[in-house]
Amino acid sequence: MQIHHHFRYKYVQKISVESMNIQQMEAQWERKVVMGLTLFVLITMFFPFVRAWTGEIHGRVVCDVCGDSSIGPEDHVLEGAEVAVLCITKSGEVLNYQAFTDEKGIYKVAETMPESDRWDACLARPISSFHDHCTHLGDGTAGIKFSYNRPSGYSHSIRPFVYRPLNPPLYCV
Repeated sequence: MQIHHHFRYKYVQKISVESMNIQQMEAQWERKVVMGLTLFVLITMFFPFVRAWTGEIHGRVVCDVCGDSSIGPEDHVLEGAEVAVLCITKSGEVLNYQAFTDEKGIYKVAETMPESDRWDACLARPISSFHDHCTHLGDGTAGIKFSYNRPSGYSHSIRPFVYRPLNPPLYCV
């Protein structure tokens, strides 16, 4: 009977050791959670989150078929025309974008970046038209400089870039 009692004592001792290990594990886990939350609070207090800023620049490229500097029914948009947009950010970085017009003659440049690095000033300029009948730049379309002071999520629209044919068609004269 004493032997049986001895086994019971070891069993009780084993259970209490296991429960102590579980309690220690729970205490360690609680310390880790508290430390993680404390670290999170400290980081958010001393290092504010970087706010994202999104900007867009868009415009159109057209062919002034008669070369009369007015958009009429004979004129059309140029698909595939290349436009370069060069921007300097508030932090002084220079960004160069390349865009091509879609089937509606519209090009777009968009960027999301930290608010502190947002665009400050930009220059948009036409690079080339791939249409063999409308390849010469019109007057005053060498490039457009502008300050970019739009809030995040808003776009800046640029006046159309105009190409002309070397020789206007006879019906224009």
